[in-house]
Amino acid sequence: MTPGDEHDYGESARSDEGHGYGRTRLRLPENDPYGGARRGGRSSSRSLVTVVGVVVVLIAAIAFANRGGDDSSSTSANGSTAAGPDATSTAPTGTRPVQSKTGGIPSGYAHDAQGAQSAAANYAVALGSTRMFRTDDRHAIVGTIYTDAAAAKLQGAMDRAYSTDFLAKMGLDADGNAPRGDTFVSRVVPVGTTSQAYSATSAKVAVWYLGLIGMSGPSSTDPVTSSWKTWTFDLQWADGDWKVVTDQQKEGPAPVPGDDQAASSDEISKAIEEFGGLTYAR
Repeated sequence: MTPGDEHDYGESARSDEGHGYGRTRLRLPENDPYGGARRGGRSSSRSLVTVVGVVVVLIAAIAFANRGGDDSSSTSANGSTAAGPDATSTAPTGTRPVQSKTGGIPSGYAHDAQGAQSAAANYAVALGSTRMFRTDDRHAIVGTIYTDAAAAKLQGAMDRAYSTDFLAKMGLDADGNAPRGDTFVSRVVPVGTTSQAYSATSAKVAVWYLGLIGMSGPSSTDPVTSSWKTWTFDLQWADGDWKVVTDQQKEGPAPVPGDDQAASSDEISKAIEEFGGLTYAR
């Protein structure tokens, strides 16, 4: 995940009356653990607005290093060109995605369209994890899921993007660690995948996901927020597995926020610790 490309939707959810969403609102905790950080007013130097600005640079750096050609046509898994997925494309296969892991990342995917979709979903999870904010872990992730050529281009760009200054704006120290008592949250939760093109040597897969990012804790001024995005991966069959050649993201599609009361900082931290991630299968 290009980290942090999230928006504080609290304000927009509360001001939607003029946009036809008058009955939809975000309910904050009765005792706001963030000291009003979700409300209007001037942003601090560690506000989400600042972070988003920095992340634009991050995305640009990665996009520049990862630039490549773009298919103008969409091809179904059976090789035919189509305007959209066929009727069975959203049905789960029930196939176990992988039998092994490499560096903690699921690996060894099936050499078919289903395997490519499973790979893309799990690669999105890895790229959107807190491990990406630590240098050694980031190098391991990039080296595992990208082709050798793509990884060689990306490592330097990512190291520059995940600079000490960027980490500080996220509330992390130079090693990517959160302050004592706080919990840094960065997760990608795939909602579904679709195969936009497939052949025996390459695949193009889009992953629709919910992203979570922010700092949970008593000293945090950047609460954990959510966003919806679509992450598209160009994959190549290399060294007996699916590897990423290029990838890009776009906003949405995002559903209208429900009338849910926001959890307290302590509840978010506890949930992150108690609910582990999943291995995703198409």
